[in-house]
Amino acid sequence: MKILCTNDDGYLATGLQVLASAARHFGEVTVVAPDREQSATSHSLTLHHPLRSRRASDGSLVVDGTPTDCVILAVNALLDSRPDICFSGINHGANMGEDVLYSGTVAAAMEATVLGIPSVALSYASPQFESIEAWEEPVARLLEGIVEQRGFPPSTLLNINLPPIHPSDVKGVRITSLGERRYSESLTRAHDPSGREYFWIGGGERQWKRGNGDSDFQAIEDGYISLTPLHLDLTNYALLEEIREWNLTL
Repeated sequence: MKILCTNDDGYLATGLQVLASAARHFGEVTVVAPDREQSATSHSLTLHHPLRSRRASDGSLVVDGTPTDCVILAVNALLDSRPDICFSGINHGANMGEDVLYSGTVAAAMEATVLGIPSVALSYASPQFESIEAWEEPVARLLEGIVEQRGFPPSTLLNINLPPIHPSDVKGVRITSLGERRYSESLTRAHDPSGREYFWIGGGERQWKRGNGDSDFQAIEDGYISLTPLHLDLTNYALLEEIREWNLTL
């Protein structure tokens, strides 16, 4: 099995090294990853300057672009043959709820899905990313169990979040839906030393909406691995008939 590994934290990230090592338990791995951190780049493409790649000392292919760029270059130019599956991560921090709309890690898996390649995004729900190293063996078993399934769902990627506990304390795998989260005070407004106003997006307090027992957030809080299937089709089918009755005209 030929496996493509990528991420949004950069080719030197601990999570990517652990993921690639886990994948080598059952397949031939090629790493194609950004040359620097690309967190929150979502599904962005580099359109206004050329992209370049180089081979790092560990054999990884390093691209000076976004996670989505990495997947496109890997599949269409850098790899000798098409990968059988794409693993993206392990992200340094959770990707749950609306986070999947911003995550470069999830976007890389999504781009592979667009290209018809089964894909899995993985994230570690803890800022203590050094602890990811303990997850190599459990992640290898989890991913091998996934690739052994026949008929990977079309136009679908799997979004996995690992709880911030030791793998030996995990209660199991829970199949989940996306939770809902809210940020407060996530925009900083200040002035630089010259007195010019600037804004800084990020930080703040994150709160999760209660009430959805099968959410990814609830699974992580309960000590489970969260696995959420994400579909490329964003259509709200429940509203199609209602909106058709609006009789919109020009």
